[in-house]
Amino acid sequence: MVASTGADRATAAAAAIRHHYDVGNDFYRLWLDPTLSYSCALREHPDDTLEIAQQRKLRYHLDAIDAYRADAVLDIGCGWGAILRELSQRHRVDRSVGLTLSPEQADYVRAQELAGVEVRTENWLHYEPDTRFDGIVSIGAFEHFARPDDSDAAKIRVYRDFFARCRDWLTDSGTLSLQTIAYANMSREQASSFIQQEIFPDADLPTPAQILAAAEGIFEIRSMSNGRSDYAWTCAQWAARLRENRTRATELVGAETVDRYRRYLAQSALGFRMGKIALYRIVLQPYTGKYFADRAGQPR
Repeated sequence: MVASTGADRATAAAAAIRHHYDVGNDFYRLWLDPTLSYSCALREHPDDTLEIAQQRKLRYHLDAIDAYRADAVLDIGCGWGAILRELSQRHRVDRSVGLTLSPEQADYVRAQELAGVEVRTENWLHYEPDTRFDGIVSIGAFEHFARPDDSDAAKIRVYRDFFARCRDWLTDSGTLSLQTIAYANMSREQASSFIQQEIFPDADLPTPAQILAAAEGIFEIRSMSNGRSDYAWTCAQWAARLRENRTRATELVGAETVDRYRRYLAQSALGFRMGKIALYRIVLQPYTGKYFADRAGQPR
């Protein structure tokens, strides 16, 4: 097997993201909540609406990085800018940077002209900040970092590179708040070929063991929780909203695309309910002092 270079990986990731996220903002607006949060919500009460649960999810990550006290925050995989909007309008953070691989998402965020916000169509592999951040948020991006042909060791190397970069980009007292889907009671070989090939091509989920191995010596895990039932509910909410708006959705993207997304949301909801896939919310703080590991796992 020929190892992927960083350039190959970045190019493939950008193409895969455009395949999925550049279907059209108007299409996603039909079935996401008003914040356009395309990631697992945080449900606490039976009568929660999708919008309330998504706002709670945003608060969870912003509280994790202590956004009220932050001067600079990085959002890796910023989507349509829900976190960036909160940082600018609610928390009045002086500088917030969002990274996305989707030109449509970047244009959407820029059009809002949010104070203190910069959005970049750039892979984290290429990003070179000119300042350190008090907090980093990454929601729903981590599961796109590895490729289907990566070995277990190769995946850990990619994730470790990500953690090491985040460690270097954070202040010593900074925090990384991470949210990612992961394999649970299912192997890569047992995963849906439909989702792998038609929905999220050229991406592969992590396992909890790979995440922990990659973070070892770089970050201390302060908390880790599994919200798979939240994601089953979120996918069901999205599917219901898409079903209610099927006529308009078909006008926008065609019946084949609408049916593909409905199938994907139904399969995902089932996978989370059955425990085949999980949704981890992980809060990490960098190790400091004389001993912490570099990207290759060596103490420095």
